[in-house]
Formats: sequence, structure tokens, C-alpha cells
Amino acid sequence: MADTPVVKINAISVPEGAGPELERRFAARLGAVDGTPGFLGFELLRPTAGEERYFVVTRWADDASFRAWSESGDARKAHSGERARPVASGADLLEFEVVDLVGLQAPPA
Repeated sequence: MADTPVVKINAISVPEGAGPELERRFAARLGAVDGTPGFLGFELLRPTAGEERYFVVTRWADDASFRAWSESGDARKAHSGERARPVASGADLLEFEVVDLVGLQAPPA
């Protein structure tokens, strides 16, 4: 659906000891995406017991907004330092639609 909010999670594999550098890089560009049309929010999740990947969680008004940003010069600029001096050893993009649970409720009898 075009108007369905979406969540994109970039699951980043980070070598042991490189987590603090990854966190510094995200802190350095905090707010860089805030003015992007359709952008709703961002969180960086640090791994704890049983997980070694960092999760970069972004929320978007719809998939088209995310795609427009990801194909923009702003997205390339945001990731340019990573290509020059990578911290991650791999990444996977997980994509979700937000389920409107209220809309799925049965009307009162």
C-alpha cells in the first residue's frame, strides 16, 4: 500500500571492538535525515546478549519516501565516509510495513 508507514532496519555486522567507532559516526551525523520528506524517526540499537549486530532502525511515512531518500545524493553523502573507512563487516536490510491494528479491530457488536 502506498500510504502504509514502513520500518527499515539495517542490521550491521561490526567486528569486535569497532562498536564505539560506529556509534561515533552515527552521532556525528545525527539529525542529517530529519528534514527529509516522509522521514519519521531513527534509532541506533546496540547489541546485547545473544546478538552481535547493531540495528539501525528508521521509520518512514511510506516506502516511496524511503526509496526517494535512499536513491538521493543525501543518502550517498551520508554513507560516503563508510566506503572510505568501513567499520562494518556486512549489513542486511530488513523491511517491514506497520500494521494498523486499530483498523483490523472488529466493530463493536
